[in-house]
Amino acid sequence: MEMALDLAKRGLYSTQPNPRVGAVVVQEGIVVGRGAHLFAGEAHAEVLALAEAGAASRAATVYVTLEPCSHQGRTGPCADALMAAGVKRVVVAVQDPNPLVSGQGIARLRAAGIEVELGCCEAESRALNPGFFMRMEGGRPWIRLKQAVSLDAGVALGNGQSQWLTGTLARADVQKERASASAILVGIGTVLADNPRLAPRLDIPLRRCPVKVILDTRLRTPADAALFASPGAVWIFHGPDQPEAAKNALQAAGADLFAVPLDGERLDCPAVMRILAEKQMNEVLVEAGPGLASTLFAAGLVDEWLLYMAPMLLGQGALPAMQVGPFQQLTEAPRWRSLRVESLGNDLKWTLGPQEF
Repeated sequence: MEMALDLAKRGLYSTQPNPRVGAVVVQEGIVVGRGAHLFAGEAHAEVLALAEAGAASRAATVYVTLEPCSHQGRTGPCADALMAAGVKRVVVAVQDPNPLVSGQGIARLRAAGIEVELGCCEAESRALNPGFFMRMEGGRPWIRLKQAVSLDAGVALGNGQSQWLTGTLARADVQKERASASAILVGIGTVLADNPRLAPRLDIPLRRCPVKVILDTRLRTPADAALFASPGAVWIFHGPDQPEAAKNALQAAGADLFAVPLDGERLDCPAVMRILAEKQMNEVLVEAGPGLASTLFAAGLVDEWLLYMAPMLLGQGALPAMQVGPFQQLTEAPRWRSLRVESLGNDLKWTLGPQEF
C-alpha cells in the first residue's frame, strides 16, 4: 500500500477534479503491475496496473488507495475491470466519499466473490486527497492559507513593501503549492498592489493550470491585469449590482464573473467556497493579506496554514499577518497544531492545522 501511495503522488499536479489514486498488483509476493491515475478522463490506476500485470492479474491481490469506482463516468467502472481480470483479493485504503461510488464498488466486488479488505493506510490516503474528501463530505474545498511572515509576525512594512521577505528556495516551494492547487485565490488588494500573474512557474509542464480566483467586491480588477496574460482561467467573485460596463470589460478580457451576497462590506466567503465546490475545485491555495486572512479565520475557513517564516524583523508599523480578537483570556485564543516544519535555505516553512479538542 505504501508503494501504491507513492504512485498516487504522481498525480499531485494533474488529477483535478479527480482524486490522486495509485494501485499495485501482487502475485505470490511479487509486484507484477503498477498504476497511477494522472489525468481526469484517462485510465484509472487499477486499469493501468492490471494492464501492466496482464495474465498475472488472475488470482492476484490488488492494493488500491481509494475504493474502485462502480459507475460509468468518463471511464468505465474499475470494479468491473478487477472482476474481469479475475483478481482474488482487493485491499482498499479508504472508502470513496463520492455518493456515486461510496461503498458500492466494494459491495460489487464482494458480490462477485472477491475478498475485500478496507482501512489499510486510510489516514495516508485521505491526506493525499484532503480537498476531494472535503468537497464530497463538507460541500466546500480544502483551504490552504499561505503567508510569508517575519519573526515579528509582519507580512509587509508599514508602507506596504513586501517583496521579498523570503529567499529563492521558499519562493520555489510556493510554486509547487500553486501547481498542486485546484485554484489560487487572492483579494482585490493583492491584485491592485502587486499585479500578480497567479500562475505556477515550474520546470515540469502542466496540462492543467489552477484557476485564478479574485475576490473583488466592487469589480476593480483592471482589464489589463497580468493575471489575464498567464495560463489558467480567471474567475472573479463580486458583490451584487455592479456596473455593466465593468462586467463587460472584464468578460471581454476573459474573466468569468460570479455575483455573491455580501457579509457586511465583504463578500460572503462561505458562499464563494460553496460555488467553488460546485465547480469541482478540490484544494484552494489562498495567498492573503491581513484583511482576507482575518475574514477566513473568523469564518473558520482555514484548514491548513502555510507560514513561510523569514529570519528578519519588520519593526514598528509593520502590517500584521491578520487581526483577530480581542481576547480577554488565554483560553479564548485559538491554538494551532504544528504539522510540519521544513528548512528552505535560511527560511522555515511551518505547516499548521486547527487545534483539535
